[in-house]
Amino acid sequence: MGSAANGSTSGRPEMPGFEGLRAVVTGGASGIGLTTARLLAAEGATVAVLDREPLADAEHDHLRFVQADVADDTAVRRAVEAAISQLGGLDILVNNAGIGAQGGVEDNSDDEWHRVLDVNVVGMVRVTRAALPALRASSQAAIVNTCSIAATAGLPQRALYSASKGAVAALTRAMAADLLPEGIRVNAVNPGTADTPWVGRLLGMADDPQAERAALEARQPHGRLVSPDEVAGAIAYLCSPAAGSVTGVALAVDGGMETLRLRSPR
Repeated sequence: MGSAANGSTSGRPEMPGFEGLRAVVTGGASGIGLTTARLLAAEGATVAVLDREPLADAEHDHLRFVQADVADDTAVRRAVEAAISQLGGLDILVNNAGIGAQGGVEDNSDDEWHRVLDVNVVGMVRVTRAALPALRASSQAAIVNTCSIAATAGLPQRALYSASKGAVAALTRAMAADLLPEGIRVNAVNPGTADTPWVGRLLGMADDPQAERAALEARQPHGRLVSPDEVAGAIAYLCSPAAGSVTGVALAVDGGMETLRLRSPR
């Protein structure tokens, strides 16, 4: 069978890829961030990871690395400038850096509330603010913020974390409204409970880790934890040229946790 006029041998239009695009992924040294950075690089993007923790095997994964803490504005500005210099510009920003928190509304001090909100919300602001001049020069500019099911569902013992992610959801919509006239798309991804190192550490602190894992799996309608690969795939779609008409949305990757109410088996 001959190739189609558009170059596809399947008869379907080829989806635009990431060749020639340049991306920065924050919190990219582990978990969802590292999986996303590796996926974007594998799909043809040139990727720089920004994280406060060292990145192992960066050269093997074809990633650039710049060390910075998103809670430090001066460090963020220097790191983003260095990353953009290495990449030769910027088309994609994945705001993934964040920290967790446990407890009800009375269980964390003011200092902890300030710390978590500073990293999870203001950290995104700092990185985005530093990246915007370069993104404005791109014809394929996209920002994806890592949010959470905690922004849309009431979860026990997650008051502070939920508040921070609810702010990220609102921030994403506001950014999308502000930046669309400049040709910059902004979206979020809302993972359910994902099988990440942070969740692994929480399970390790439980009295019965196996029972706690089973409870977390049962909380999601599809009966298991979300994989980092699944979240990374959603992020890659949202920041790809294939999603050129998608902006201001929060894509749930949660096994149906936000919207489904399945009947319990009898």
